[in-house]
Amino acid sequence: MQFCQEDAGEASPERAALAAEQARIGTMYERLDVLRAHTADQLAEVQLQTHTGYAALVERETRAYEHARRRAQLSAVEEGLCFGRIDLSYDDGPEARYVGRIGLRDTEHETILVDWRAPAARPFYAATPSDPLGLTRRRHLRVRRRRVTGLDDEVFDSEGLSEGDRRQLVGEAALLESLHRGRTGRMADIVATIQSEQDRVIRARLAGVLVVQGGPGTGKTVAALHRAAYLLYTHRNVLERRGALVVGPNTAFLRYVSDVLPSLGETDVVMRTLGELFPGVEATGHDPHATAAVKGSPLMADLVAAAVVDRQRTPREAFGSGDLVVEVDAGAITVPEAACRRVLDTARKLPLAHNTARKYVVRSLLSELARAESTLLARPVQDDDLPFVGERLWHEAPVRRALDALWPDLSPQRLIRDLFSDPEALERVGELVGLDAESRAALVRDPALPWTVEDVPLLDEAADVLGRDDSDERARERRAEENRAEEVRFAQGVLEFTGLAEDEMMNAEALADRHRDEGPRRTTAERAGEDREWAYGHVIVDEAQELSPMAWRTVMRRVPTRSLTVVGDVAQTGSAAGTRSWTDALEPYAPGKVHVERLLVNYRTPAPIMAVAADVLREAAPGEEVPDSVREEGDAPRGVRLSSLPDGLPGVVAEEVAAIGEGRVAVVTSDRHLAEVVEALPRAARPGTAGDALEESVVVLTATESKGLEFDSVVVVEPDALLAQPRGANDLYVAVTRATRRLTVAHTADLPGVLKRLEG
Repeated sequence: MQFCQEDAGEASPERAALAAEQARIGTMYERLDVLRAHTADQLAEVQLQTHTGYAALVERETRAYEHARRRAQLSAVEEGLCFGRIDLSYDDGPEARYVGRIGLRDTEHETILVDWRAPAARPFYAATPSDPLGLTRRRHLRVRRRRVTGLDDEVFDSEGLSEGDRRQLVGEAALLESLHRGRTGRMADIVATIQSEQDRVIRARLAGVLVVQGGPGTGKTVAALHRAAYLLYTHRNVLERRGALVVGPNTAFLRYVSDVLPSLGETDVVMRTLGELFPGVEATGHDPHATAAVKGSPLMADLVAAAVVDRQRTPREAFGSGDLVVEVDAGAITVPEAACRRVLDTARKLPLAHNTARKYVVRSLLSELARAESTLLARPVQDDDLPFVGERLWHEAPVRRALDALWPDLSPQRLIRDLFSDPEALERVGELVGLDAESRAALVRDPALPWTVEDVPLLDEAADVLGRDDSDERARERRAEENRAEEVRFAQGVLEFTGLAEDEMMNAEALADRHRDEGPRRTTAERAGEDREWAYGHVIVDEAQELSPMAWRTVMRRVPTRSLTVVGDVAQTGSAAGTRSWTDALEPYAPGKVHVERLLVNYRTPAPIMAVAADVLREAAPGEEVPDSVREEGDAPRGVRLSSLPDGLPGVVAEEVAAIGEGRVAVVTSDRHLAEVVEALPRAARPGTAGDALEESVVVLTATESKGLEFDSVVVVEPDALLAQPRGANDLYVAVTRATRRLTVAHTADLPGVLKRLEG
């Protein structure tokens, strides 16, 4: 089966626009190469210079440092050099201004690229439909390895565009322009409504929780990402230090939205799925719905806390004996039960997390063991010597094993893995917090299995309850600060001796930094992404209706200021533990600070397809309003009956490929039928395989994987199987609303009642 189509006739408007932008981007990279070579030559020239006297040496080193820093800057912008263009209209004519990670001038000193931080770049981030700041158009450029791979336009003033520019509009702008130029006044009113809705979202204040509730095709994701760009530019001082976090439902979706969100130098934005929010874990698989529902329950927070307390044991609980008896080189030494209980009870009352309190437990019990050993050996020991005797005892394996049994040093992974692989512990702890037998049974798992997405909030909860002993880390930081202060004092002496301090050529801090090699400087995003305790300045959650109560706890830990943009549609909730009410989910974290904006105009999905979707929505979420679809064009949705699932499906997909030409086809299926659909379509792409599946002409997805995505044509396979899933009507609603041009439902059994519109 052949999925690709050959080009025919005149190039499409998008290809013509791509070619024009490619020429401009190519010029920028040529200039970048010239500047890199020039800087490298300057650095080499300086390094070869001889010097006489210390002052000349310092001057040479200063110049070398500046050239090396410039070379590193020019090397760092290879990817994402230019990511946007703004077209402005002036009395003396139009201007096209390109925005990127650095500023560039050509050989005539004319600006060919504006640094995103420069005031001239502000309209790229700050312009909105109600205040376009002089823009006629904003274009987002997707560039991979110096090749322009895609464009997205936004039009602010169509009258300010030439006819040629209008013909080359790409993405949503082309659609909105066609609506705006419709034959009726209603079309112009609709465009104004869309612009007004999105403007409210983009310019909403930084503080508080903004919920963008919108059905399929309402542009909620694009509006939220433009809001992110607007906030990152407008509140740069705050967000440059703390960064922003974008949480998406899957990696395919994050690749999709990364093309829309300007990179801003790719230094301030961390993009993660929920399965990647715990550093060191990259979970992609999901638990069965019954297990997912249990793991997402708020009761799991109590379970994790109880599991930690369960690991804090007395000698009687750990060894069956009240006294702590340990065999060491000197013989068997005994700490009485009362002394052990006193230490453990005190540790539990300390306002410290488990792993932090462990330091007190170990130190105290080692002192008790040291006293017991001195009694055994009839060698009295002074209190001042107890720490030294205890340290010696700690190096004996039986001592370490005994203390670990009483108060172990636990990682989140160890705690959760041990709990879920031990039915007896699950029963003991589960009964304590009120978890029923069926729920406890759903949690039992093989410790060798990989972590699931639903495990990640539990690991994060465990990390919060366990804490960590950071005394060694704090000691290293104190030593580093002392060393740093000494280096600055020495550098200041050098500058004063050479007379450079008076010339203000360099300050002591900068000179000290130059002689410390700490490796490449890490960006805000790199540091934040590796730090579980990082507090972000703003968090954006897309497809947020899928988050369970436990997942919301994970997200909220990362934004203590409660500055969030939450994007979703409760009618599309597919997770058994997902969000059904924004108020119930978010008000506990930000009382009185949750504001909901509703997007009600669907300008992507044709009305014939939305009519089918409306029937499904009445089953999935009876209280939700169907977005008003403004596009009447498009082929009528159809149902195609197959004799059996593998037979006939390749032919149906081939028909869709032929019908849409250069577009993309998604085959959406249930979890149960995924394997046989993949087998029937061996040339179709799958998320997680080599390359970008979303760039292929045909991709196979589950309903969950398709969330937030859109395709020219969608083939929904076996709707009965989708409806049989725990939130089946919601999943079917998601599946049928992914299409922007054509919808086909392939089925072997009779169509379910919600799809009767497709019969005949």
